[in-house]
Amino acid sequence: MDQPIVGFHVDDEGHWVAELACGHNQHTRHDPPWQNRPWTQTPEGRAGVIGQRLACRKCDQGAPRDRV
Repeated sequence: MDQPIVGFHVDDEGHWVAELACGHNQHTRHDPPWQNRPWTQTPEGRAGVIGQRLACRKCDQGAPRDRV
């Protein structure tokens, strides 16, 4: 189920995590060549994707909301 990005935080390992409207979190790593997400590297880039949708597998599985 696609969910809009409502914010971001950094995990304990320094990776950016998208906070989704559904209450789930999803890593948004920039790890070329596997994942090319250079927008995660700047505040402007992250702000530019607020509202865009990501596929939330946790919603598809009926998982409870994550804690931030």
